[in-house]
Amino acid sequence: MNWFECTVSYEKIMENGVRKKVTEPYLVDALSHAEAEARIIEEMKPYISGEFTVSTVRRAKYTEIFFCETGDKYYKVKVAFITIDEKSGAEKKIKANMLAQASDLKESIVVLEEGMKGTIADYEFVGVNETMLMDVFPFSASK
Repeated sequence: MNWFECTVSYEKIMENGVRKKVTEPYLVDALSHAEAEARIIEEMKPYISGEFTVSTVRRAKYTEIFFCETGDKYYKVKVAFITIDEKSGAEKKIKANMLAQASDLKESIVVLEEGMKGTIADYEFVGVNETMLMDVFPFSASK
C-alpha cells in the first residue's frame, strides 16, 4: 500500500457556533500524489459543507496499519525488527513505522501486538506518539 498524508483546509463550525478556519491531516491509500488528492476530495465532500482545499499531499511511510473500531485516535508506533547478520553474526535492527488506531497510548500497543500475532520476526518498541490524523481511508475495491 502507498499511503499519502493529505492536509485539508476548510471553515469548520465549532461547538460554540463560531466559524473557524482549520487545517486537518488525513491518510489515504493511493498510487500517486494526483490520485491521493482526488481520493481525499471525494472522501471529504460528504463531510464538509462549503469550500475546502487540499493544502498538501505527501508520502507517508507506514509499513502496516492496524485498525480498532473503538479507537478515535491514531498512534505512530516505531518498531525495530531484530535480525542476525549472517556474515558477521551481529544483531541488526531494522526500524519501521506502523500506525495503530486506538483510544489511548496503552491501547495502541495492545492493538499493534494483536496485529503482530503470528509474526515470526522478533521486534521491540522504539517509540509511540499520538498523531494529529483525523481519519484514514484505505483503498476499497467496493467503491
